[in-house]
Amino acid sequence: MKLRQGQLWKQGKEYIRIVRLERLEVEYKSLSSPASEEGPKHVTSKKDFCRLLKQARLLTPVRTSSPPTWSAVQ
Repeated sequence: MKLRQGQLWKQGKEYIRIVRLERLEVEYKSLSSPASEEGPKHVTSKKDFCRLLKQARLLTPVRTSSPPTWSAVQ
């Protein structure tokens, strides 16, 4: 799994956006919708974050002229 800053993941009804990615630590936000910018920030180890994403799907932005929308990676 290749983690990158700014990635958006969906796990159940929750969305997870990577805010800051370092060698051993990840800061992420838990969001209620993919367009939302509001949500609590969490800091955890990269190992624990990968465990959190085990059942999650990576979403990618769909390119349009309007605000970005997200779709699941196949």
